[in-house]
Amino acid sequence: MMPIKAILFDFDGTLAELNVDFIRMRKAVLDLMSNYCSVPDNIKDCYVLEMIDAGKELVFKNNPGRENDFFKKAHELICHIETAGSKKGRLLAGTREVLQLLREKRVKTGIVTRNCMAAIKQLFPDIDLHCDAVITREFTTQVKPHPIHLLTALDALDTDAHSAAMVGDHPMDITAGREAGTYTIGVLTGYSGFAALRDAGADMIIEKAADIPQVL
Repeated sequence: MMPIKAILFDFDGTLAELNVDFIRMRKAVLDLMSNYCSVPDNIKDCYVLEMIDAGKELVFKNNPGRENDFFKKAHELICHIETAGSKKGRLLAGTREVLQLLREKRVKTGIVTRNCMAAIKQLFPDIDLHCDAVITREFTTQVKPHPIHLLTALDALDTDAHSAAMVGDHPMDITAGREAGTYTIGVLTGYSGFAALRDAGADMIIEKAADIPQVL
């Protein structure tokens, strides 16, 4: 592993537990979409953000002029559900400590998350004091697994991808890191088990993000 100058972290499942009700979220978006157009079965299998993007296109085709209204209301819905979940959420053990230790080691840190900023700030109100960049979905043109999400964070950190690592609990974190050109580290505190992270191509898999300083 090359010397690491910056580490990008996923948030939910990696540094925190947001307790987001994804079943409720998906149903809310689908119910909203049905007010604008008929909803095809294939869209129901999408991740929520991709579901909203696909819904916007469907509304444009079937009910032109109302697509932006749907898009805005859908994002308001999911942000509300995320912030409701974050009230019951918690930072995982060692999160503040590992971020502080990396800062002491002069390793830059960033958060790269598909969540909204309101939910992140509600759970971790002083996050800006612990991380050098926080790139939620509002601050990128494409979210993970698209590498632009990570590259936006790396630009903010003024760090080359080959000198950075992406840490996350989901295969999409690993995919995004590989496509962006970073080293990739899977953690077992959230969505995925060892096999899923290995199959996604993780360079390393560790128990939790708090163990990062031990492997640098």
